[in-house]
Amino acid sequence: MATKAIPDGYTSVTPWIISRDTAAVIDYLSAAFDAVELGRVVDPSGRIGHAEVRIGDAIVMLFDGEPSWPATPAFLRLYVEDAHAVQRRAVAAGGVAISDVTHLAFGDLVGRVRDPFGNVWWLQTHIEDVTPEEIGRRFGDPQFIAAMEYMRRPETAFFT
Repeated sequence: MATKAIPDGYTSVTPWIISRDTAAVIDYLSAAFDAVELGRVVDPSGRIGHAEVRIGDAIVMLFDGEPSWPATPAFLRLYVEDAHAVQRRAVAAGGVAISDVTHLAFGDLVGRVRDPFGNVWWLQTHIEDVTPEEIGRRFGDPQFIAAMEYMRRPETAFFT
């Protein structure tokens, strides 16, 4: 039996979240996104040196950064069945809505939430398959122009 280059349960890209309080991040991810903790390694000082959670079909790895390191917020896209419901849950769990869930030209509903640790989550539900030609047409449609302008306004930008 050959060893797999990508272990079972992992995808080609696995994000890391580095924080000052990984245990609290895991608690938030569990409350907001139904994350399931797969394990953690704690060093003698109590810091988490490695942890993993599963959100949907993806594994996210986490660890406590060194206190002297600058903040390193993560930016993650999370596809979900119901972007509206998940955004409400993420806010109820302590996140802050950055933008309302908005129908964008490429066929997704997209809302953004900043979690209590500075990480930004793009919560998306794919609601329609859109051809490249239709996307091009939509970029000239006032409804979709307004939606994109809304997502780009300073008060809804992910960096504010």
